This record gives sequence, structure tokens and C-alpha cells, in this order.
Amino acid sequence: MESAQEIFKAFLHEHRQKYTQERRVVLEVIQSFDRPFEAEELLLALRRQQHRVSKATVYRTLKHLVECLLVNQIFFGTGKQSYYDFVGTQRGHDHLVDVQTGKIIPFSSPEIAALRDRIAKEMGFTSVAHRFQILGRRINIPPER
Repeated sequence: MESAQEIFKAFLHEHRQKYTQERRVVLEVIQSFDRPFEAEELLLALRRQQHRVSKATVYRTLKHLVECLLVNQIFFGTGKQSYYDFVGTQRGHDHLVDVQTGKIIPFSSPEIAALRDRIAKEMGFTSVAHRFQILGRRINIPPER
């Protein structure tokens, strides 16, 4: 199986883009996140680690990583704020969002992946990836009034 770097390099080459030092560093820092993150959070992490990467490069690199399916861009709830989540070579990566606290809990489910593949096949497609979100409220905590 190809690594995330190999997939990204091939994608950039295919689109006549260069795999620069800045793009490599952005990918490496993204891979270190163990949860969904905001673009500004990524920029701050890069600066904390003394990497000189422009805001424009961060946003363009995120766009490329979403296009080559290494990163999911996700919108939780009704806000316009988007988050990004590194999924690497996983074909399905899902989230449970606690609507009371905003906590995002990633998970994977073989049953959801099997359903994705079956539906795609029935419709004449081969599945490439999927996104699935559950918005929920903890059962044992009463809702705020």
C-alpha cells in the first residue's frame, strides 16, 4: 500500500504541481493531528514548530489533500466553519458529534464500509471513499434548558 506522501507526490505530479518542502511539512504536521482540526490551528502548529509556510500555501495544500482523498473537509452542525481530518489511505472515516459539547469522536465501522460498497455496486459504481456523521446527545446526561 502506498504511503500518504507517495499518494500526494503522485497526485501533484499528475496535476503538474511540485512536491515542495512546504507541502511536505504541511502533510507531516497534518498527520500528527489525532482529531479533526481547523486550518488556522494547522497554521499555528506549523509556526510553533518554526516552519515558515504562508497561509496561502496552507490553504492550497489542504485543497490538494482533499482532492486526492488524504484529507476530508467536514462541516459539523449548521455553522460554516469547516474542519479537516487526515484519513490517509483509509477508505472510510466517520465521526460522532456530541451536539451538547461539540466533541468530535472519530470511528470506523466495517458494517458502514460494506454498506457503502454494496450501494455503490448496485448503482454501477466502485466506491472510492465515504463520509458519515452521527449527531448525537449522550443518553445519561439531561439536555440543558
